[in-house]
Amino acid sequence: MKKISIKEKTTLSKGWSHLQKITYEYEGELQTRESYDRGDGITVLLYNLERKTVILTRQFRIPTYLNGNPTGLMIETCAGKLEDVNPEQGMMREIEEETGYRIPHLEKVFECYMSPGSVTEILHFFIAAYTESMKVSDGGGLDEEQENIEVLEMSFKDALGLIKKGDIKDAKTIMLLQYAQINLKALNS
Repeated sequence: MKKISIKEKTTLSKGWSHLQKITYEYEGELQTRESYDRGDGITVLLYNLERKTVILTRQFRIPTYLNGNPTGLMIETCAGKLEDVNPEQGMMREIEEETGYRIPHLEKVFECYMSPGSVTEILHFFIAAYTESMKVSDGGGLDEEQENIEVLEMSFKDALGLIKKGDIKDAKTIMLLQYAQINLKALNS
């Protein structure tokens, strides 16, 4: 194992997340990088095998707007920050807040660093079956978190088509849809 020695940490910003400048020694060489810590995250693909549908969300994302997305709107899987609970509990909470569904069971499928060169976040990925009987509210997110989330139910085939068309550009969403394409054969038939 390579020897790493942290020499200095400087906070550059501590607002919504924590941005630090880190100076460290790695393999005898002094290096400096910035590290963005926003906490760990959770995401889920909700699917209905009988209807061959999925639940996705659409919401405004300022970074995409700043990088050329003319509306700033992104189609994504339900997701959130992991806040002082285990990933399963946090995901159940986010599903109900964002989509309005109360899901009895989740299946964790993998974990992934989304941008390990600069972001500390590890994302916990889940899938979960849903039925109409599980709908308990309209969803849409929490006002106190300034969420304005549109809930989208669409065919699995249409969701895959949105990737090809370029309307879904969110990595976690693409990863979960492709996971379902490979592992949930009944959605594809």
